[in-house]
Amino acid sequence: MERSATRADYRGAIVEAQSVKIETLNLDPANVRAHDSKNLDAIKASLKRFGQQKPIVVNSKNIVIAGNGTLTAARALGWQSINVVKTDLEGAEATAFAIADNRTAELAAWDSYALGQQLEAIKEEDKELVSAAGFTDEEIGQILESVGVFDTQESDLPALPDGDRAPYQQKTFTFHDEQAEAVDLAIQIAKDMGHNQSPINENSNGNALAFICQSFIRANE
Repeated sequence: MERSATRADYRGAIVEAQSVKIETLNLDPANVRAHDSKNLDAIKASLKRFGQQKPIVVNSKNIVIAGNGTLTAARALGWQSINVVKTDLEGAEATAFAIADNRTAELAAWDSYALGQQLEAIKEEDKELVSAAGFTDEEIGQILESVGVFDTQESDLPALPDGDRAPYQQKTFTFHDEQAEAVDLAIQIAKDMGHNQSPINENSNGNALAFICQSFIRANE
């Protein structure tokens, strides 16, 4: 038997999502997850573009157990109602679930290369979708640069006329996936060691790669 997409199993029981008036809900006074303005702006952008795609969780007293940021953002947008599911968790068990709800997401890690590529593809189709996903163009550039991928048209070469760029060069290499992984790892290690800055170059990847090459030369002289 198929179940409605608005339902979720909890300890063998079926919990139905329902729409309630926002004014009947209360934020969790013991919530330990802080939501700064940047975070709330991202949630608002998501709600405006995608709507509410998952319900928030409230207890029998209509106190939010999971989704305090979503409720705050919805209020700021002027929403009158919101979808919730009710849980019978109380006391320490409810508090532990609220912490777990945030902690489990926090423990996950981005695949920076795949994330950067997906965001770039989304931006080409609809730039506003990138903002709704919570990222800026600058952040996408930083993600791609962290894995050794950058747009030569938007790299951080000094803003000089073409004739005055003589001290700076851009080099393009072709790697097999396995080689690219080794190069990316070596650059990241060099950057982690602090070799990503130079008084003559602002490009962190270029500085790290130059350090690796200089170290190789010294080791084989």
